[in-house]
Amino acid sequence: MKTTAAVSFLIVCALLTAADAPKAVSFLGHDRVAEGLAKGGVMLTAPNLIVQGGHREKAGEVEVHDTETDVIYVQDGEATFVAGGKMVGGKLVRPGQYLGKEIEGGESHHLVKGDSIVVQAGTPHWFKEVPKSISYFVVKVLK
Repeated sequence: MKTTAAVSFLIVCALLTAADAPKAVSFLGHDRVAEGLAKGGVMLTAPNLIVQGGHREKAGEVEVHDTETDVIYVQDGEATFVAGGKMVGGKLVRPGQYLGKEIEGGESHHLVKGDSIVVQAGTPHWFKEVPKSISYFVVKVLK
């Protein structure tokens, strides 16, 4: 009887642990992805990453994320994207996240549909110019 109770306890513990564990596979249907790209916003979170859509019709602010590497894929539109250099006028807006006015130095990239860029954690980056609009997919890899 003790063995049956111990085995039952271990099975329940394993099920509870599995329920709290991240899924091995997460599916985002085309409707959810289209909505994320049109409006922007988080589509999926996990302990080691965040998946979000982005849509801009104008320039943004300079960003620096202490613990997030951004992998950006341009789905539609175009923009001038600057990365690297030094953030000017940066302010801490929440833990590990800074926003600023501009970048001194850095590399400028003209992003168009199909382009991808990877920005390592701690690197200033900025959608400096957006002529019409840009829609992009971002995977934030967390340290």
